[in-house]
Amino acid sequence: MGYGERSSGALSILRLATWAALGLSAFPIATLLAQTVPEEYLNVPGARIFYRDTGGSGVPVVLLHAATGSSRVWEYQIPAFTAAGYRVIAFDRRGWGRTEINASESQPGTAADDLLALLDHLKLDRAHVVGTAAGGFVALDFALSYPQRLRSLVFANSIGGVQDPDFIQLGLRIRPPQFNTLPPEFRELGPSYRAGNAEGTERWMALEKISRPLGPPAQAQPMRNHMTFAMLESIRTPTLLITGGADLYAPPPVLQLFASRIKGSEVVIVPEAGHSTYWEQPEVFNRAVLAFLGKH
Repeated sequence: MGYGERSSGALSILRLATWAALGLSAFPIATLLAQTVPEEYLNVPGARIFYRDTGGSGVPVVLLHAATGSSRVWEYQIPAFTAAGYRVIAFDRRGWGRTEINASESQPGTAADDLLALLDHLKLDRAHVVGTAAGGFVALDFALSYPQRLRSLVFANSIGGVQDPDFIQLGLRIRPPQFNTLPPEFRELGPSYRAGNAEGTERWMALEKISRPLGPPAQAQPMRNHMTFAMLESIRTPTLLITGGADLYAPPPVLQLFASRIKGSEVVIVPEAGHSTYWEQPEVFNRAVLAFLGKH
């Protein structure tokens, strides 16, 4: 799939020369490769955190999933990033995937602190952190709380948990109250992908359906920081911002609000992709992220 890149100040816009659906044969290959990753648990106060770690001596990259996913969703990233020489780590946040909650202990902690505990457990001083959608909330919170533990930050398809009143009003304009009643695949996959890749859409839907454990939902984890755009101006970590041209949560003008506050940030916009660029356009996503990581 060819593409060209045009730069305009801090804004780097990825233009696809052609668009093609992913081949169906990619799914079993990606799934097989992802399933070979060692799986472990980390005991933290109130939970057993499930994580996957490719191991090795490569520079570590931590992947933070969306609220519609778990560590299972990185089928296209784990093989590609590992092949590029990185040590790839993905974990299930509390309330998702195979992480187990111990309700008899203090709850709920923060996801940023769970990530810190995981890095400490693995004896990793610094890591690249890649967060998509709700995972981007955690990535920003971690960047503000523990900047010394970051090599770089990739913030993809996310609104970051920003609480500025005018930003909340913006969200209500582009996502009316009934928006949340729509099927998750409509909200989070772009129409081009849904129209052109039935197999990929079904696979995403299957992973979404198993993203939450059975039983009552876990208590939501708060963020360490009350997120505002003013706070983002303090971020000095090298940052890549990614979104899709058809993202219903974080369309390009929303992402540019973050770019204007995070000094020196780079921006990649993937035309036609929705809220799940990592899944809808994995070759483009991986190429952009790996090129960025390679500079830091």
